[in-house]
Order: sequence, then structure tokens, then C-alpha cells
Amino acid sequence: MGKTVILSLLLFGVIISNTKTDSYSLTIKANGLENSEGTVVFAIYNKDGSIPDQKFKKYYRKESASIVNNKSEITFNNLPQGLYAVTILHDENNNGKIDTKFMLPLPDEGVGFSNYDDFGLSNRPNFNKANFNLNKDTTVVVKVNYK
Repeated sequence: MGKTVILSLLLFGVIISNTKTDSYSLTIKANGLENSEGTVVFAIYNKDGSIPDQKFKKYYRKESASIVNNKSEITFNNLPQGLYAVTILHDENNNGKIDTKFMLPLPDEGVGFSNYDDFGLSNRPNFNKANFNLNKDTTVVVKVNYK
């Protein structure tokens, strides 16, 4: 009975050591903000159809960070390998959502998406275009646009 238990524990240890769960860090930078008012909301997404997400309801993880000298950054740790997309909001009024211009679906505050230099009604952000493969510790710089 004792040998069976020891053998089982050894086998369990080998199985655990072979199931490697890689995790990575993702640092996101927002440079060139129009001012240092408010905060920056950084949201990461890992599912098709999750962006755009005006009210931040479909994100995988979300954090806010302060702004210093018109720059802000954050690092998300312990992320599993996979496809991710980033949304950034320069939340000048600190209400936690993307405000839009009166009667228009365009943002009233600075907004940026990974892999997008610009966006609009004819170039709407989507997960398929914004995503990137996270398979190592990565830094992404996202351009924040003000319309």
C-alpha cells in the first residue's frame, strides 16, 4: 500500500510539473495626451465582438491610472497567452465611460485602440483588427485620438 501511494504522488508531481501555465505581463502606454486632467482607463479584451465597448461592460480586465506630464501607463500581470485588444479612455471627467458628442456616435474624450492610428464611422474599431498575440512580456503604445 505504501509503494502505491508514493508512486501515485510521484506521478502526480510529474503531471503537475509538465502542465506549465505560462503567464505574461502587458504594459500599455498612452503618450501625448492633450492634458493631465482626470485619469486614463485601460481595458483589455480577449473575445471577438467585445469592442467597441462604450460603457466598459465586455472587458477582460480594466484598471485606471493617473496622468503625469500628459502620459500614463499601466501593467497587467499574470495574463495567459492569447489574443488581446486594448481600449484606452482619457477620462477627463472621471465618470468611467466614453462620453459621446451630442447626437453623434463619436467620442467627446480621447480614445484609443490597439493597432489603430485613427478611427471613425467608416473605420470603426473591432476586435479582429485591434487584437495581437500575447506570447511574451509585451509593451504596447496606443495612440489616443481626440475628435
